[in-house]
Amino acid sequence: MARRPLSAALALAAGAAALISPATTAQAAAPGDKDVTAVLFEWKFDSVAKACTDTLGPAGYGYVQVSPPQEHIQGSQWWTSYQPVSYRIAGRLGDRAAFAAMVGTCHAAGVKVVADSVINHMSAGSGTGTGGSSYTKYDYPGVYSAADMDDCTAQITNYQDRANVQNCELVGLADLDTGEDYVRGRIAAYLDDLRSLGVDGFRIDAAKHMPAADLANIKSRLSDPNVYWKQEAIYGAGEAVQPDEYTGTGDVQEFRYARSLKQVFDNENLAYLKNFGEGWGFMPSSKAAVFVDNHDTERGGDTLNYKDGANYTLANVFMLAWPYGSPDVHSGYEWSDKDAGPPNGGTVNACYSDGWKCQHAWREIASMVGFRNTARGEAVTDWWDDGGDRIAFGRGAKAYVAINHEGSALTRTFQTSLPAGDYCDIQSGNGVTVNGSGQFTATLGANTALALQVNARTCTGVGTTG
Repeated sequence: MARRPLSAALALAAGAAALISPATTAQAAAPGDKDVTAVLFEWKFDSVAKACTDTLGPAGYGYVQVSPPQEHIQGSQWWTSYQPVSYRIAGRLGDRAAFAAMVGTCHAAGVKVVADSVINHMSAGSGTGTGGSSYTKYDYPGVYSAADMDDCTAQITNYQDRANVQNCELVGLADLDTGEDYVRGRIAAYLDDLRSLGVDGFRIDAAKHMPAADLANIKSRLSDPNVYWKQEAIYGAGEAVQPDEYTGTGDVQEFRYARSLKQVFDNENLAYLKNFGEGWGFMPSSKAAVFVDNHDTERGGDTLNYKDGANYTLANVFMLAWPYGSPDVHSGYEWSDKDAGPPNGGTVNACYSDGWKCQHAWREIASMVGFRNTARGEAVTDWWDDGGDRIAFGRGAKAYVAINHEGSALTRTFQTSLPAGDYCDIQSGNGVTVNGSGQFTATLGANTALALQVNARTCTGVGTTG
């Protein structure tokens, strides 16, 4: 959740009127052969189930991340999902039966499920939740009372002050005292309840606002304390709380990755990406969860978003081709009002209709999921750049990608380490022949990419259905 756009922060404060298999603790990179997560932001659970069957499984996505399932305040805005009032699965996206059915359907499609989990705080204001529970700020009958909240009841104002960040209220939301034994146990019980329904891992919302030791304690209480999770801990230069504090329990979302991609694709040269990752001061790849955009950053403007055209598409292609971190592909909906909730209350009748963007199914993006799965474990080889916005690189003898981020076409002979033979350019659907020296000649149109991988030799069936 993190810092909301001002309009959302004000609205929140005015409430008074995320193949994830068990890993060893501190194994942060998503284990297994498929490490790409499709984040279906504010999709209803029955729509998520259909996507797992129709698109995510066939494309090779390892996981789907669903929006917070717990009961929350009423309202059409997206951020109501991040104001819990109980731990019942009774939000706008579906009830307990729909959630359980979704998990089962996704598992049958070979896709594991990550639940976005809001455990730092409860709601602002008072009223009746989406599942019928009555609540007031600081009092959530049957769950928490005022005694379970942190003593600071003022909003966070100083990110240079650890106590302020971790004990005070994020945009006016009732802040849980995660140092308290009862609170820790109650949160663990909620997460275990989700696990009992088949959930494979968790995205911990607003992790930065909870001490790392509190999260470690909560995780230790789970029936499987080695379950995968990734934590939202936004990097801020000079801030009191830093993301690397959280690497002991799982992945940490590396916000600098997304911000830097925006910087490079908007204003700098793609040639600079040659050592992208640890070489840029980011956390170790094995600890990093990465993305081009998420629901907060696409609205806040600190990363690229779907409105950025080829910059956005090509940044996603690069992310999926480049061996750093475990990638999230954000899939949301069109917005002009940054607070607006999902079209049709989260029901996706069809991709590319009613405002649903379905980035996870764009051919340029979806085709790269299989590329990444094929290239897994291979280092970068055969790097080429023109010093500007045209780059190409291989992943050993498994895959090769070229990106032309210029306004004119590029024709050249590329040197790869691929075996000789015919390939499908999974970006365009055109055939490419690699000769006995590992070379091929191709033309890339302005602002397009080309991608080859050894498991896509013909173009039959390449791409995805929207």
